[in-house]
Formats: sequence, C-alpha cells, structure tokens
Amino acid sequence: MTLLIALIAIGLVAVSAWWLAIGRARDLRGKGRLNSLPAYHGVHTLLWALLPALLMLAVWAPIQTTLVNQAVLASAEGKALPAFDMQRDAILDEARQIAAGNIDHGYNPQSEQLAPRFSEAESRYGAIGGGIALLLTFAGAALALRRVVPEFRARAGVERWIQALLVAASLIAILTTLGIVLSLLFESLRFFKLVSPVEFLFGTSWSPQTALRADQAGSSGAFGSVPLFWGTAFIGAIIAMIVAIPLGLMSAIFLTQYSPPRLRAWLKPILEILAGVPTVVYGYFAALTVAPMVRDFGLAIGITSASSESALAAGLVMGIMIIPFVSSMADDSIAAVPQAMRDGSLALGATKAETIKKVLLPAALPGVVGGVLLAVSRAIGETMIVVMAAGLSANLTANPFASVTTVTTQIVQLLTGDQEFDSAKTLAAFALGLALFVITLILNLIGLRVVRKYREAYE
Repeated sequence: MTLLIALIAIGLVAVSAWWLAIGRARDLRGKGRLNSLPAYHGVHTLLWALLPALLMLAVWAPIQTTLVNQAVLASAEGKALPAFDMQRDAILDEARQIAAGNIDHGYNPQSEQLAPRFSEAESRYGAIGGGIALLLTFAGAALALRRVVPEFRARAGVERWIQALLVAASLIAILTTLGIVLSLLFESLRFFKLVSPVEFLFGTSWSPQTALRADQAGSSGAFGSVPLFWGTAFIGAIIAMIVAIPLGLMSAIFLTQYSPPRLRAWLKPILEILAGVPTVVYGYFAALTVAPMVRDFGLAIGITSASSESALAAGLVMGIMIIPFVSSMADDSIAAVPQAMRDGSLALGATKAETIKKVLLPAALPGVVGGVLLAVSRAIGETMIVVMAAGLSANLTANPFASVTTVTTQIVQLLTGDQEFDSAKTLAAFALGLALFVITLILNLIGLRVVRKYREAYE
C-alpha cells in the first residue's frame, strides 16, 4: 500500500463517517431538539476521522524514507555499493527513480539491481504507515459518531478544531522563520571561525577564493562585504527608490483624486500588471534596452568610464518594477482617509492640491511608509536584474555608470554549482544572508515605529 492509496482510503472513510453523522443527527432532530445543527455534527466527525490520520501520515513520510534507505543499504546489493558518499547517493537516487517508474533504465547497473529492493521496502513500510493511519481514521470516526447525541455541542468541537488548525499554521510560520535564522546563524558562526568578523563587516575588498591545489592550502580570499552592501543600497534603496517613490505616489494621487472612475478602472489593473511580470523579463529589458541607452548617454555627456553594465541601468528598471508596490499601498491608504477630513479642508477654503498635501498625505502616511518598506524589501532581494544589467564586480563607487553588484547576486554566485560547505568561500553566502536579514529586520522595525506614531495621530 502506497501513501497515495492510504490517502484515498482515509478520504473515503472520512466522507462516509461524515454522511453517517449527518444522517444520525437528522434522525435525532426529528425526535427532539439538538444542541447543534446536523452539519456541525458531520463536520466534527469528518475532522476527527481525517486530521489525526493525516497528521500521522505527515510524521510517517520522512520516517518511511529513512527506514526504506536503511533497508536497501542493509541488503546484499546495498552492501556492495561504493564507499564514496556522492557516488553511492547518485546510485541510490537512480534506483529510487527506477522503482518509482520515472525512468526505465539507469546509467549504473547497480541502480537497476537496487530498484526491486526499493519497491519491496516502500511497499512494506507504506503498508505499515497506511494501516496505522486507517486504524486512526476508524477510531476517530467511531469516537465522533458516538458523540452524535442531542446534548453534545458539536459546534464548539468544530471551533476547537479550527482554532487548533489556526494555531498550528501560526506555529509553522514561526518555526520556519526560526529555522531559517538558526541555519543562517550556525553556518555564519562557522564562517566567522575562518574569517574575522571585523574584516567581513568593515573590509572594502571582496574577492572570495579557495585553494585549488594542495600547495595553496594557506591561501584565502578577501571577504570585505562593504562593497556588496553599498551596491545593494545604491541600486535598490537609492536609485530604484528615486524612481519608484515619486512615480508610485503620484500615480496613487492621480488614481484616487483626479482620475474619472472609468479611467481608474482601466489604469489601476494595468499598473498592477507590472508586479506580475517575471524578473527575468525585466532583466532582459534592462540588459538589451536600458543598459545600452544609459551607456550611450554617459558617453554623450563625457563620462568615458560608462559601462554597458551599470548601477543606473539596473536601478532604473528595478524602480519601474516596484512602482506597483508603492502605488497600491498608497492608493489604498489615501482612499481610506475619511471623507470628513477632505470636506473639512475644502470647507475651510483649501484647494484640492493643498488638501492632498496638508491633509490626505499626512493621514495616509502609515500606508505610504508600509508600501515604501515593502518596495525596499523587494528591491534589495532582487537578483536577476542585477546579474543581467549591473554585472558581478564588487566595486565601492558612487558612479552610477559603473558596474556594481549586490548581496543576493553574490549569494547566488557563491552557491552555484558543486560546492563544499566547509570552505570560507561557500560559508560566506550564509554570513551575507544573515547580515542582510538583520538589516532588513532593522528597517522593518523603524518602519513599524513610524507607522504606529502617525497612526495614533490621525486615527
């Protein structure tokens, strides 16, 4: 029995129990007064039959994978596998694909010999896990069906299940964030054992390298991250924001205050389409159209160092990309300002422009700040546009026509290909990720403080 068959069987049993519970509750309703509606009794029975079994299968799935691998390795064919980890794992993965029917033949003859062992082990442990899950389904259904009585508060039971699901969803989000932070922290600590934190945080030269030969074991690269964070701020927080904030804010003001309803119905969706365009498309646009124009413009005004890969080209296109984030949040915030504030300003003799400047924008400031923070977070995490338009050179320069790079681009470059996770070059990616996480967190905390301050003033 595979887990898919077990899921189908569990679903059929749970639906049958739901139908029985509703039927029994309707019979009891005809004989007297029920505390809860028959639908609540049905949902309560369905949840008791379904959720414990699904939880058990979710826990069993990784356990089954481990048990299957152990069973295969314990077989005669598994013991004959090479001792080299990567070669052994490649053969095991190939055998698993053959057993699953994804491929017909393997490159290594040993994988075809191991495939039947995978099939046997997966069938055996799948039957064990599926059988236990089915037993839980029957037990939960029987327990819930016994509670279908006039005095049972099925609605309260359903609400408790829903509350537990909401708590579980919240815990998953919190634990995922905690796992990300811990993984970054542990790998970063390994990096800082090899490279000084002072050099990493304040160094101005970035050239990660590793030893290629045994006689180069003592060689190491330069891991000063200042050029990377400057490039990230220069492209995403300066150039892109110079483009996105004015255009996004003016778009929101026009759509909410000046645009006719019919025109707004067309312009707002068209503007928000920009947020759905894949970043690689923006990268092509930046590399093939904007970057040559920026280079030619730089040469025309006498900047001989203007490059076809420049911070200005990447920043301009990135600013266009994040206009919807600023515009949408500002639009919603301005539209949410009470009409009484507008009418009061106009009644005192203020013009429409003065009302927007003195009343609407200050009142909508929390939403505007939230949109700007969202746009900054989106910009500093962008990779494709920078790779295709700004290049990979870690230059500490304020020249917008020069090539620079960002933290995310370097993380991708460091982790691309087969890498050993015991060298400073690879571990530097985790240190960069941790530093970027801390910077983003600080920016969000500052933004939250601003939002709370002005929200209290205008609510």
